[in-house]
Amino acid sequence: MYQVKGKWALITGAARGIGYLTAKFMAEQGCNLILHSRDLRHTEKILAEVRVLGVTAHAIAADLNDLNAVQRMLEAIDQLGVDVDIVINNAGVQIAYRTDYFQTPTEDYEISFRVNTIAPAMICYHFMPGMIAKGSGRILNTTSGIALDVCQAGYSASKAALDKITIDLGSKVQGTDVMINLTDPGWCRTDLGGPYAPNAPESAIPGIVVGVFANDQKSGRFLGAQHFAGMTLEEAVKKAEAEFDSPYGA
Repeated sequence: MYQVKGKWALITGAARGIGYLTAKFMAEQGCNLILHSRDLRHTEKILAEVRVLGVTAHAIAADLNDLNAVQRMLEAIDQLGVDVDIVINNAGVQIAYRTDYFQTPTEDYEISFRVNTIAPAMICYHFMPGMIAKGSGRILNTTSGIALDVCQAGYSASKAALDKITIDLGSKVQGTDVMINLTDPGWCRTDLGGPYAPNAPESAIPGIVVGVFANDQKSGRFLGAQHFAGMTLEEAVKKAEAEFDSPYGA
């Protein structure tokens, strides 16, 4: 199992929901953290909580809908002088549910693609070369299982594009200790998922991060968190490595 104690992880959207739970879980494993949100005030609570657990943590702010702000965030992370070993692109936005879907405004696509596709791609492109150079690293990009739903077209299309980027990048590191995979918490009762979602946010742990701890040199997989609900981390990793294969063939 990949060891995270003492390593550094960047988690986007860490102030609430799945990102908040992910940050707590990673800190419990001894992982140092860079916690992103749109406003530094939003991460004050989680920053204090993970520091109590004995890890080092920094907060960083950027609106992922502003790609210039994303670039400034990446430069600010570089200035911290730490080596980012793990990237968890958790942050995302679901603009609206358009029942009159033929009137879907172009802004739904523009905002969705900036936040859900382009920003995480920029983050991958920034940190992945360093991981390759040192021969080790983990990237998890959060996707969605939404399908055949024209009412959330901007959101689902942006996630499909992120899937493509992730799988294509994975083909370049397959068979190495740099692993990039997809994760999905499932439909959970968060601010994004809404109050009527069937799953408690806690059900996404540990599955939402199983791709960090897997150690089988396989990339490009969809590791949906609900496949691992109720398991220990060790059980989840064993299942991921045994049952989820890369999409690249022999």
